[in-house]
Amino acid sequence: MPSMLNRFARRNAATVDVQIEPIPDSTARQMDQATQQESSPAAPGTRAAAFSVHIFTAMGAGVALIALLEAVREHWAAMFAWLGVALVIDAVDGPIARRLDVARVQPDWSGEVLDLVVDFVTYVFVPAYAITASGLLLPLAAPLLGAGIVVSSALYFADRRMKTADNHFRGFPALWNAAAFYLFLLHLPPALSSLAVAALIALTFVPVNVVHPVRVVRLRGLTLSLLGIWAALAIFALVKDFNVATPVTVGLCAIAAYIVGSDAAIRLVRSFTA
Repeated sequence: MPSMLNRFARRNAATVDVQIEPIPDSTARQMDQATQQESSPAAPGTRAAAFSVHIFTAMGAGVALIALLEAVREHWAAMFAWLGVALVIDAVDGPIARRLDVARVQPDWSGEVLDLVVDFVTYVFVPAYAITASGLLLPLAAPLLGAGIVVSSALYFADRRMKTADNHFRGFPALWNAAAFYLFLLHLPPALSSLAVAALIALTFVPVNVVHPVRVVRLRGLTLSLLGIWAALAIFALVKDFNVATPVTVGLCAIAAYIVGSDAAIRLVRSFTA
């Protein structure tokens, strides 16, 4: 017991001897200013501008409804055109939101959740309807594969590992708008189209890396240039209602192959040269 009391006394004495270095006045002022800046409410105009970005993002859901109405009427080219408008909204709203510091100015509204909701209807739900209702798949398999598209994509959107640290997608990134576009472009026999859709559903859960065509760092200039060429060819195909010459189809397929397989090819080459 006395030894315990002695140890306790020595520990307390050591604690008393500890001196806390004071924070320099300049550092303290900077910390106070940063805290006040974060806690002080933004000006009404700044808040309105920030909230307008959320409205702009949400407009993608309205565009998706218009695309779905065109799909119900079997106006497939018009459906893809509206999905293209939604794609443009999705491409520019993020940089605008970061520019206006929307997350800080409007902390009660989650741009990340809003973006996921809109992306699901534009990238998954409307294309899944088009794939299922277009007659491109085997009649018996179409509803099952359509359900598989939306279920697997919902799980993918909830996966916290869907994006890697080096700006790649992990697994097939639920780009069903692009998959539907190629199904309409190639117009394969229903059995082959059904197999292709089933394979993409399975690849959603396979840990392969697929390059992010916009945020990629490696070969960024080449990738963005090819993406611009792809957009021009895709618009031409829609104007022609998918009745395009073979070189256009080959070009669109070659660019898609690069986007999907470039990372795997680079990794394979590095494994042989290592």
